[in-house]
Amino acid sequence: MKNQYNKTIAACFVGYIVQAIVNNFAPLLFLFFQNHYQIPLSQITLLVTFNFGIQLLVDLLSVGFVDKIGYRASMVAAHVLAAAGLVLLTVLPEMLPSPFMGILASVMVYAVGGGLLEVLVSPVVEACPSENKEKAMSMLHSFYCWGHAGVVLLSTVFFYCVGIENWKILALAWALVPICNGVLFGKVPMASLMDEGEKGLRVRDLFGIRVFWILLVMMVCAGASEQAVSQWASTFAEKGLEISKTAGDLAGPMAFAVLMGASRAFYGKYGHRIHLERFMAYSCILCILSYLGIALVPVPQLSLIACAVCGLSVGIMWPGTFSKAAGMLPKGGTAMFALLALGGDIGCSGGPTVVGMVSGALGDDLKMGVLAGAIFPVLLLAGIGLLATGAGKVHRD
Repeated sequence: MKNQYNKTIAACFVGYIVQAIVNNFAPLLFLFFQNHYQIPLSQITLLVTFNFGIQLLVDLLSVGFVDKIGYRASMVAAHVLAAAGLVLLTVLPEMLPSPFMGILASVMVYAVGGGLLEVLVSPVVEACPSENKEKAMSMLHSFYCWGHAGVVLLSTVFFYCVGIENWKILALAWALVPICNGVLFGKVPMASLMDEGEKGLRVRDLFGIRVFWILLVMMVCAGASEQAVSQWASTFAEKGLEISKTAGDLAGPMAFAVLMGASRAFYGKYGHRIHLERFMAYSCILCILSYLGIALVPVPQLSLIACAVCGLSVGIMWPGTFSKAAGMLPKGGTAMFALLALGGDIGCSGGPTVVGMVSGALGDDLKMGVLAGAIFPVLLLAGIGLLATGAGKVHRD
């Protein structure tokens, strides 16, 4: 039976690739959209905010309906919506009076799918019988990194060889991934997070457990630690080394994503030999050092290397916190995973915002903004310390 669940886990791996597609494909076209459809930059920027805002809303609302309609139906729906959004992106801009409204409507559709995947994929893997769930969780999250890198690399090659004006062909090709994986999720076995007759904790139950609050803050800090540097890596590459945007994307975000994926894949392969809390603590220390390197080292090339090292250091933070939560709160259920995903996404939005606001307040000094962002891995390290010392024992306030 465990071998049968390997198909489910593999489908979940592809599910995170689907999420990487819906989050990272459209931004590669933003400049083309701006020029071709005459859309102002302010509206283009709104597309990113709208995408992640919808996903945050889905994270929150999913607590109320996922358990009612079931994980299989929810997972298939997530893939259908992801595929539909990508397909609509090729037709709605020309069909609607305003191209921007067409793009926005398409983003809304696939953002709902992406938000559902964020909530569903981790608990589905957690429910599958496996010998080492921490390894499976880390390997799972590495596939988002590989998906991100693959979308950037393959799309860049397509645009170079075929021309960016033929982007609709690529959008339809990317839509085949969620279509095929959605069909697969209609067939693979699905295990339950709870034993028969058991119910997961409710939101108000979780809010009464001190360790949940520690884990939630850790998730916020994990997302913030990751994105505070990732979102600005391309800017560092372009400004510091004075290279093109294409080269900057490959040297900055691409290197960050590959090393983050490598960290997760490493733990996914050798996690049975490694103490999770210790690995997370060392990763936080490396993350803090990388932030200091970015902010304080005056050599641009070394700062860029520090950006890449940051990707290596943050790899375990998100999946590691998920694994700690599943181990410490085994009856957390859908509500716990949804709220943790919400916390992580808040961190993903808040981390870059803090860096940007501090940078702006100090005369667009991005290095000082990153230095301020070092508070996130520091807080995450403190949370790991609380869990290790027993201050976060599971009990109600």
